[in-house]
Amino acid sequence: MNEVKPSIQKWPVSSRIFHWVSAILLLATWVLMLLYQNIDDKVYIGLHKAFGISVLCWMIARVINRVFTKAPPSVPMPKWQAVISHLNHFALYALLIAMPVAGLLMSVYGGRPVDIFGLFQIPVFVTPDRSTARFYNDVHTDIIWPMIIAFTLLHIGAALYHQFIKKDNLISRMK
Repeated sequence: MNEVKPSIQKWPVSSRIFHWVSAILLLATWVLMLLYQNIDDKVYIGLHKAFGISVLCWMIARVINRVFTKAPPSVPMPKWQAVISHLNHFALYALLIAMPVAGLLMSVYGGRPVDIFGLFQIPVFVTPDRSTARFYNDVHTDIIWPMIIAFTLLHIGAALYHQFIKKDNLISRMK
């Protein structure tokens, strides 16, 4: 007996591109930080910052796309799952904007401009203040970073649950 899979409407191409490029940019910033922490070459922290600002710009464009792009109909699921899904997506968007903002503020309050791939620099636009720089460092590394990990794992876990447990073809919406 052949089981008929429900027809799933995909997200628009622009939304799918924003989703996957966001994932790649985020992964690149993580890898660059790991390289910097293990190799201690300043080139990695510079690239980490440049990719971080790229994440910020990309996420702003992604939010604009999301506002003007119609979402496909929701996949049937219990109301509590839909609420958690929406809250998780909102949290990821907010955190992926807050993280590079906190990193930028950490740098400029530390008196360091941020070089963007050698093309231009974001100058120090505040009066340097080490205690404020430390505050943003703590927000960046000790608060937002673990939250991004947690919400990303929830997002991936939910996608895998839908793919392999519910078998409702949800992942195909983002392919």
